[in-house]
Amino acid sequence: MSKILAVFGATGNQGGSLVTYVLNDPELSKEYSVRAITRDVNSEKSKQLKESGAEVVHGDITDTASLKTALAGVHTVFIMTAPVFGPDALQIESGHAKAAADVAVEQGVQYIIFSTLPHVKEISGGKYTKVSPFDAKAEAEAYIRTLPVKSAFYSPGSFMENSHTPGFLLHRTAPDGTEIVSRHHAPTSKLPLIAAVADTGKFVGAILAEPDKYEGKTFCAATALYTWEDVAAVVSKVTGVKTVYQQVSVEEYMASLPPFVADVFFEAFSYWDEFGYYGPETEEVVKWAAEHARGKLTTLEEYFEANPQPLA
Repeated sequence: MSKILAVFGATGNQGGSLVTYVLNDPELSKEYSVRAITRDVNSEKSKQLKESGAEVVHGDITDTASLKTALAGVHTVFIMTAPVFGPDALQIESGHAKAAADVAVEQGVQYIIFSTLPHVKEISGGKYTKVSPFDAKAEAEAYIRTLPVKSAFYSPGSFMENSHTPGFLLHRTAPDGTEIVSRHHAPTSKLPLIAAVADTGKFVGAILAEPDKYEGKTFCAATALYTWEDVAAVVSKVTGVKTVYQQVSVEEYMASLPPFVADVFFEAFSYWDEFGYYGPETEEVVKWAAEHARGKLTTLEEYFEANPQPLA
């Protein structure tokens, strides 16, 4: 009898990628049956998951009773949390993750895979303190490691999909038709990029295929590190439209962001520039994760070829 793999965020980028990967993998699909956890079992994406072969159940990470039902009989669970913004963001988001992990242990789940991120405040020595979407997940990871359950961790780099999200880049067209993308980063600063929809399943799938081997390990998941000059060059090549990167002032970039996320985004991007996305060992940990992923990873060029929509 196959083991039940429960997936939080099953209709989103990460969870959806994992569900699709497992259902379509000849080996994992025999070992695991997939239970997709979602707040809306009647959404179009939920219906698509059902048609693809997943069991779709209601579960809300803020509702303990629903989680107990959703996690009943589950062997392995993939837990992820959505970012929270506001004065108590860190406590709220980390609380959501801890509560889900507690219910998992209570229900007899044997293995937790948690979608985490680096602890910005710790790595920066207290310089950057407002990146709650990262620190909340890092604190939840630390908590999960203390629980009486096996665990492993998936820490995704910056999503290639964010290139189409307003606020990720400043974007304008010069009079000569050149596309200009900007941030306050130096052109040569490096960022680990991952095609979340295409490749999340390849990293988490590696853990599912060999859970004992990767117990306690963290996959710092990205195809590779790209500079902003690299990004502009790839976009130019794929679109045929000259695209360049141009560094702007901190003030100009901050002014482009919605006020409620301006400080979070500014500190996150500044931290990446100064300390590296995963800290001083960013290049090494990204290389290790890419080598251990289960399948060929999507390059930035391949991503833009498959997703030709314009930059935000």
